[in-house]
Amino acid sequence: MTKKKIYNEEVGADANLNEGGAAPAEETPATDNVAEEAAPETDNVAEAEEETVKLAREVAEWKDKFLRLQAEFDNYRKRTLREKMELVETGGTNVLLKMLPVRDDLQRAVAANLKTEDLEAMRQGMQLIAQKFTETLKQCGVTEIEVVGEPFDEEVAEAVARFNAGEEQRGKVIDCTETGYRLGERVLRFAKVVVGE
Repeated sequence: MTKKKIYNEEVGADANLNEGGAAPAEETPATDNVAEEAAPETDNVAEAEEETVKLAREVAEWKDKFLRLQAEFDNYRKRTLREKMELVETGGTNVLLKMLPVRDDLQRAVAANLKTEDLEAMRQGMQLIAQKFTETLKQCGVTEIEVVGEPFDEEVAEAVARFNAGEEQRGKVIDCTETGYRLGERVLRFAKVVVGE
């Protein structure tokens, strides 16, 4: 291949010359331009794929955490429901155990009542049993609501009758027909009372 100098440029002899002997403008192959343009696009695609994989992994982790948390909550709910049922079934066990000796005393009193003629001894025995029963209730936290002679309080008593008792007894409880009880601060049973007018 021979080189000729055209316009101070060396050109191969077999090179095509434009009109006037000028060398054609240098063209870069099209593949280089495509490669240059495709390189940024492939980088973006690769980054997008990496981001997608990363997001999919995070979604899977959160889904796993959610499923575990949901299962844990479901187990907690079942456990507390089971504990509540056990409390309902066995909650009165302590009270019942404390009441059994009182029932034993009542059974002995009934048996003694059939055998004895001594009414005074029977009265004393019944009073002792009633006293023991009241003490057992107090041990369980149950107390009587004292209402006789006090102003009528609808928070603890229910008026079943009114009685004309004079000016000094107006609005006060004259008599209690059914005793009321509290368990701690809560009213278990309202007292049924007669109120003065």
